[in-house]
Amino acid sequence: MSEAIAGRAIIARSFGWMILALLAAFLANSILTFWFGLPGAAAVMTGGGGLAAVQVVLYFVAAIIAFLLVLRTPDTPLRDDAARITAFNTFLIRAAFWVVVLVGVGDALVSMLRVTDTLDQLVGSEIAGNLVRSQYRGMYFHVPLILLGIAIAAVTRGIAFTWLALLVVMAELLIVLSRFVFSYEQAFMSDLVRFWYGALFLFASAYTLLEDGHVRVDLLYAGMTRRKQGRTNAFGAVLLGMTMCWTILIIGFGSSSSIIVGPILVFEVTQSGFGMYVKYFMAGFLAVFAVTMMFQFVAQFFEAVADRRGEPGGRETHAEMM
Repeated sequence: MSEAIAGRAIIARSFGWMILALLAAFLANSILTFWFGLPGAAAVMTGGGGLAAVQVVLYFVAAIIAFLLVLRTPDTPLRDDAARITAFNTFLIRAAFWVVVLVGVGDALVSMLRVTDTLDQLVGSEIAGNLVRSQYRGMYFHVPLILLGIAIAAVTRGIAFTWLALLVVMAELLIVLSRFVFSYEQAFMSDLVRFWYGALFLFASAYTLLEDGHVRVDLLYAGMTRRKQGRTNAFGAVLLGMTMCWTILIIGFGSSSSIIVGPILVFEVTQSGFGMYVKYFMAGFLAVFAVTMMFQFVAQFFEAVADRRGEPGGRETHAEMM
């Protein structure tokens, strides 16, 4: 009987880790296809050649590696796996936070200098002219800020979404003061508010899921035992959560003109003239949302299965404490 229970735990762990392995393979294949010109895994059906076959094999290799790693650690508790996934997801969200803060401040500053005709004096006419081009600003100004944000996230701890919310309020307050007190407003000021608010809404979703803080409309769930709640959460994480994330990723990375890939490939910007050059970033927000939510749904799946099995050590969420 105990062997059967242990076997079911291995199956659950294998499923969750395979989902994440396939996610990594999917993102790697997308980068190889849209940024390095490979034919794509789907091209194997239309005679895409050896490179397309290699991209297909990448999915199988990723799944096999995940399964073998689970077999090497058969006694690892589900809650430990969930904690590891949550810790890595926390790093991803923390990095996303620092990236949007640095890019938001930096790009708004460049836009302000352009409006006041002082950018040429600071960096020279050649660089100032290049910064008007979205490809140049994205590659040589945004990318270094992205790398810096990831580096800061690697040496810091905690998720500072409360600070991002404060920055949104401060940016909006600046618009109010400048508009109604000084009768002055520029496009980049509104762009900054939308940029940070979009990041706050999408990046904080995974943390809200971790704390069970999303609005839950139910008639039966609250009265269930913890085991039954675990079974409900496990099915919900797979059928609703992971399915939603895969839908966003498959549609968003479906082609070079899709909703996520298209704007990023061309560093798409708004037509507001002196606004911020971050429209393509906001398309990428959807990808970050889907990836971080996928990680958190897998962690929730592991926690739910552990609850269903009656394993000790269940984490008390904010909703349960309330």
